[in-house]
Amino acid sequence: MSFLIDPPWLYATGRAYGRLMPDEKAPAARVVHTATAATFLGVSISLYLNLPWTRRIWEACRAEDGRDWMLNSGVFRFDFRRAGRGTHAISALFFLTYPWWLRLGEKRARRVRQDP
Repeated sequence: MSFLIDPPWLYATGRAYGRLMPDEKAPAARVVHTATAATFLGVSISLYLNLPWTRRIWEACRAEDGRDWMLNSGVFRFDFRRAGRGTHAISALFFLTYPWWLRLGEKRARRVRQDP
């Protein structure tokens, strides 16, 4: 999970949920949405904070640590070692968008499903 990969992945997951669970107010749809958003946030924030249990994830992604993976995704060259308040604030804003990406995908799938 990374800032580059997570939004499209969340959107695609939301599209799948929207197709499979057309009623967004159904209890199952709410549970699945909440569990998915919580899982993405839990893993991604843990990576950003370099929690020890995430080591296998960032190593598998060939990153130097979890924050390197979250910020650079093997593509960019941001100085993840010297991340300061500004980087942390922007990262927090990215994390706040995660449920939105999931919901956007769900709504799009439901809208497409309703169109003739």
